[in-house]
Amino acid sequence: MTLVTVIVMHSTTQRSPPTPRRGTEESLSPPGTTFGCKKEMKNLCHNLELDVRISIPAKVAKPISAASFPRRLWFPTWTWKRKVSVEEAKLKVECGGWIESATKTAFGFGVSAAFFFSLFCHTPPALSQSLTVAFPVSRAPEVNAVQRTLVEAWGLIRETFVDPTFNHQDWDLKLQQTMVEMFPLSSADAAYTKISGMLSTLGDPFTRIISPKEYQGFRIGSDGNLQGVGLFINVEPRTGHLVVLSCVEGSPAARAGIHQGDELVEINGERLDGIDSEAAAQRLRGNAGTTVTVKVKDSGKNSCVREVKLPREYIKLSPLSSAIIPHRSLDGQVTKTGYVKLSTFSQTAAEDMKNAIQEMKNQGVHSYILDLRNNPGGLVKAGLDVAQMWLDGDETLVNTIDRDGNMLPINMVNGHAITHDPLVVIVNEGSASASEILAGALHDNGRAILVGHKTFGKGKIQSVTQLHDGSALFVTVAKYISPAKHDIDQVGISPDVQCTTEMLNSPKEISTKDKTSASSLESDSCIMVAEHELDMKESKGTAS
Repeated sequence: MTLVTVIVMHSTTQRSPPTPRRGTEESLSPPGTTFGCKKEMKNLCHNLELDVRISIPAKVAKPISAASFPRRLWFPTWTWKRKVSVEEAKLKVECGGWIESATKTAFGFGVSAAFFFSLFCHTPPALSQSLTVAFPVSRAPEVNAVQRTLVEAWGLIRETFVDPTFNHQDWDLKLQQTMVEMFPLSSADAAYTKISGMLSTLGDPFTRIISPKEYQGFRIGSDGNLQGVGLFINVEPRTGHLVVLSCVEGSPAARAGIHQGDELVEINGERLDGIDSEAAAQRLRGNAGTTVTVKVKDSGKNSCVREVKLPREYIKLSPLSSAIIPHRSLDGQVTKTGYVKLSTFSQTAAEDMKNAIQEMKNQGVHSYILDLRNNPGGLVKAGLDVAQMWLDGDETLVNTIDRDGNMLPINMVNGHAITHDPLVVIVNEGSASASEILAGALHDNGRAILVGHKTFGKGKIQSVTQLHDGSALFVTVAKYISPAKHDIDQVGISPDVQCTTEMLNSPKEISTKDKTSASSLESDSCIMVAEHELDMKESKGTAS
């Protein structure tokens, strides 16, 4: 059996703050814990002929979904048949700033070995306490690769997780236990299950690992762009058939006359029996300029099957839809209200919002409704960017709290709102995370009235890191509270005005490109309440 030993050494020297990389904001989490190297482990490795060392930079990972975390990467460095001194390790890591390195040589598994984690940053190697963790290395290549992923995930959490007690458990011991549980396994899937089990002990459902396939889907959703044909598909539970949920407007699929409810039968001559929606979507995607041939069964009465050759193009997935709602105000005048529905905070959300506001201003809109219902969040930076479009000056957008309990306000710098017209924000129990940050920023700064129902209550920020095998680790790295210092986590934000969820039959004139949105807006009671609040606000403004 091959044993791997992790020697964790805790520094007694106080760490100074890290130096942020140029072009990035300073991390909210402290620099990594110091690890030290021990020269020999005779009691565990009787026949040790080589040292295997992983050199980890002080900051590891490039967060994608958080607003205020610098770029950090971790690439292991494997060293063969060489004793590495502490001083040499210090030079190797070069902790004065963020470093990005990737050097790797072959690694054998038939000999006894010792993993030595060494990390030195801003401190001399003054060590007072050590912990030796030994665990067996699997000889199954698939499982061994996941063991490396486990160590990578464990290190990230050890450094950045918001709770420094790790849910009141010994996180170093948890690594050893999980490695031992992995050792007899023979499949990667089973090994990944062990990682998920280890993460679940943190008591935080938002700290999790996802597969490379799931991460690819996440990136498409957050980037807002893909190369494909513009189809949204899903497996129909009763039949197991792949059916079309919708087509992106103007996409190759929409131009070819594919409609909601149509069944996807073949892709490039291959039947889709037993294929899940993600696998089918992968086949439909491809480089722009290439083509894909699909067979589609029409959802109409004829149910004919036709073959369609679709060109792949760059598809923009907009998280935003908008409409102009004319209505008669309390003084009898017909005014225009701009309605904006934001479904998620992707990388394109802020730009889409800016364009929508500008376009509606040009059409004579004098008040706005921002609908964040059932918006689960997304990129924190996108939420902050949208908030700044409605606010002026140096207002606080949100307060963050790091793992040491330090509060750091995130403020605007000489902000200039696109519009100062009255604004109502609609929220509900499905509004979470970045939605709550945005709603809190607009409400606490006196910019908007909140209408709807209490929000979800997710007051935590995650960083997202792509690991070496293409999987991704979500880690809760900070908590946040509203600008007025109201706690949000597991509490939510209560609106100023409640509205019923029932849909009322009260027709309206609505100018929108989306007929489905039009029909729903006609009888949405929360939108009616929002319009009433806008009327009241304008009426009070006129009287004063």
